[in-house]
Amino acid sequence: MDLDGVKLLLKQGLEFARGHRLPKAPELSCPTLTLGDPSYGAWTFCPQGLTPGGIVYSFGVGEDISWDLAIIEKYGVAVHAFDPTPRSAEFVKRQSLPGEFVFHPYGLADYDGTALFYPPENSEWVSHTLLRRRATAGKAIEVQVRRLETIMLLLGHDKINLLKMDIEGAEYGVIPDILNSSLVAGGAEQLLVEFHHRFPGKGVKDTIFCIEALEKAGLRSFHISQNGEDWGFAREDGKVAP
Repeated sequence: MDLDGVKLLLKQGLEFARGHRLPKAPELSCPTLTLGDPSYGAWTFCPQGLTPGGIVYSFGVGEDISWDLAIIEKYGVAVHAFDPTPRSAEFVKRQSLPGEFVFHPYGLADYDGTALFYPPENSEWVSHTLLRRRATAGKAIEVQVRRLETIMLLLGHDKINLLKMDIEGAEYGVIPDILNSSLVAGGAEQLLVEFHHRFPGKGVKDTIFCIEALEKAGLRSFHISQNGEDWGFAREDGKVAP
């Protein structure tokens, strides 16, 4: 195990000792389906309510749109995909894509404007982050970011059937901003999110804060991955509690 792995285990052990523990079981029971490349880009969601013409927002596509294309093919939804990473934009341009896939080269944040986007330390990886990375600070790029409320207004959407976020730690600012906006229950019937409490400067307590905020807004968990990072939330209305 490398030094970063040791540090992560120590951090997790300390948080556990302090009582910062993630729930192990979801609160809601609903049919689930997993689509996408199982080695990297798979997501588990609840297919109820997904019909042709539905709206899906996919934030953070990197160089894997297997889930996005699979959900378009199966349900006929329109997927609006977002990623401000230049390498992601170039990847999307090289693909043969259906008309239901619409790419937007900007990111999601808790404000409208520009932000520094820090690359990963491994140059073979694509995922950048709005969280400061000291090791790559000199290689940061400036990108456009927008709030969810602003994006929905620009695109003319008053609701989203499914919102997926893999935004490399920015979720800790975005989720409270969404819930504090005028959007009802965050504007989405269903939310998929990867939490990055393994990142420096973030921890399980930050993830728990977001989970509790989502619960107060009427969204309940229906899926939790084994590593406790990938979560699915849905509105409680119409769902069957276990």
